[in-house]
Amino acid sequence: MVFLDMRKKNLVTIILAAILAVALPASVVGQNCGCAAGVCCSQYGYCGNGNAYCGTGCKAGPCYASPSTNGVSVADIVTPAFFNGIINKAAASCAGKSFYTRDAFLNALNSYSQFGKVGSADDSKREIAAFFAHVTHETGHFCYIEEIGGASKDYCQEQNTRYPCKPNKGYYGRGPLQISWNYNYGPAGESIGFDGLNSPETVARDRVVSFKTAFWFWMNNVHSKINQGFGATIRAINGGECNGGNSGAVQARVGYYRDYCSQFGVSPGNNLSC
Repeated sequence: MVFLDMRKKNLVTIILAAILAVALPASVVGQNCGCAAGVCCSQYGYCGNGNAYCGTGCKAGPCYASPSTNGVSVADIVTPAFFNGIINKAAASCAGKSFYTRDAFLNALNSYSQFGKVGSADDSKREIAAFFAHVTHETGHFCYIEEIGGASKDYCQEQNTRYPCKPNKGYYGRGPLQISWNYNYGPAGESIGFDGLNSPETVARDRVVSFKTAFWFWMNNVHSKINQGFGATIRAINGGECNGGNSGAVQARVGYYRDYCSQFGVSPGNNLSC
């Protein structure tokens, strides 16, 4: 009888899990992966501790089998000349011209030890090139801190009760990767240490926090896909551009990526487009 009871309990657990998996919107499952310090992001996109979260498939946090770093120095790759080569293409009137700095980038990097340090040295260079390719496209060579016309857009997913939108707050694109939506601002704030829901404007005012939101999004949503080719990173950041959605934007991103890989002396690899 005990054995049968356990089977029934396991069956109920499986059925409930299946119901939840169907009931929850894909965007909620996939993007509620920003966990507080010391908490793992499971293979299914949930935060917690223990084997179910930190074991097989763990995406971020103190995973039991976190890949070891390769000793590559990101600072040695992202030289002042490389960083300035991007931002110097922005017009003098750009708000980001005096906001984004290499020092802020390196300061924020201290909180994300796995970025650009997993795999071979060439893998590291490709990840860094991919990151800056997307940043260049999203910000117009570090010109924009905030999304153009973003304040007029509705980026509130009202059904997300875990990270509810606050009155008179806009969750439009801000920062190097133009983080947007309440379901990103909320967990990003919890992980980084700022009030993402009540003070989303912090991302446009604190340059270190701004870069940290880019790293947070990257490590939770993009980092694990870098070995699938640059095209997979486009899909992770803005899948709406893929499959003819905005071929011009896709080609622009690919162009920046090729350029930066060339500057780093590394092959861009395969599967560049989405």
